[in-house]
Amino acid sequence: MKKKIVIFGAGKIGRSFIGQLFSRAGYEIVFVDMDARLIGELNRQRSYKVLICDTNPETIIVENVRGVQARDTASVTEEIAAADILAVSVGKNGLPHLVPVLSEGLLKREHAYPGRALDIILAENMRNADVFFHNELVRRLPAAYPLDERVGLVETSIGKMAPLIVNPDDDILTVSAEAYNTLIVNKEGFKNPIPLVDGLDAKENMKAWVDRKLFIHNFGHAAVAYLGYKVHPDHVYIWEMLEYQAVKRIVKQAMQQSAAVLQAIHPGVFTDAHLQDHIDDLLRRFANRSLGDTIFRVGCDLYRKLAPDDRIITPLTNAYHHQLPYNLIQQVLLAALQFRCTGPDGKMFPSDIDFHNELKKEGERKLLQRVCGLKPLLNPPQ
Repeated sequence: MKKKIVIFGAGKIGRSFIGQLFSRAGYEIVFVDMDARLIGELNRQRSYKVLICDTNPETIIVENVRGVQARDTASVTEEIAAADILAVSVGKNGLPHLVPVLSEGLLKREHAYPGRALDIILAENMRNADVFFHNELVRRLPAAYPLDERVGLVETSIGKMAPLIVNPDDDILTVSAEAYNTLIVNKEGFKNPIPLVDGLDAKENMKAWVDRKLFIHNFGHAAVAYLGYKVHPDHVYIWEMLEYQAVKRIVKQAMQQSAAVLQAIHPGVFTDAHLQDHIDDLLRRFANRSLGDTIFRVGCDLYRKLAPDDRIITPLTNAYHHQLPYNLIQQVLLAALQFRCTGPDGKMFPSDIDFHNELKKEGERKLLQRVCGLKPLLNPPQ
């Protein structure tokens, strides 16, 4: 009998990455999403395309797909009860809204299949996703439910880039993504055997791998957008910024500075050579012209990207704590405060307008304290 994965969130990562990997491994793919039109098209076509944007372009057809509308809680809980594995890719803000129906589904599963464990792949771009999700489930589930025995909360490191593309009006299912296809998962998070899926890379020391994504990939991507926009605000694409050697050089040095902080937090996990190879590979991937990734997409949503637990402030505060240099990380932060990039419609990201209005009203120091959780910045160690 074919195995089934239920994926909450039929967005870019859900379709281009999680669904694609498990489909190739022979799983039935069931997406749960709020977008009724998207779910309708999934159920009508039962497949979709993933356009691989690289020097060797490829089109992957993801088959054996269907969808369930998220508001249909009865159907969603039935899918949870009968699933072989779950995945979640809805964003941190969406997780609390998912917990009630997930809890109901887990209880239904326990009633129908007593003692049957369920693993949940947390395909979220956040630190400590397993702790966050565990705490939310504890608050919702009855005290008698054996959560730690029945549910495996599997943290991931999502390295695949899947930028927005403009499809024809009648094609809302096709997604584009880079060729990179490795999903790093927490080996210790599974209750069941790890699925035999090409592309799954089970790691120990998972917190270090999650931080590697945040401190180097997310930070470096943002650094290209913010530092590049500061000197070339007329450009549109990330690859354009990396054509300038001065921009590429300072981004690389800032990534190296952040990598040193990562090593201080997780001593002995990553060698200098490993992290330098990773930085060089990321800069190559960021410069992928065919991906068409925009400065606007990478840099917008300043409240989220400058939050205390996100890609710039976390390396900065940890560098200060470990008494490591952070002058280049600080330069990325200060460049972010000047980021006013507009999208294809000529408008700034809506909340970024609010951000800049508040920055003007409060001043840099107060906003950094309130939004970023920072005390007044000190002179960085050299």
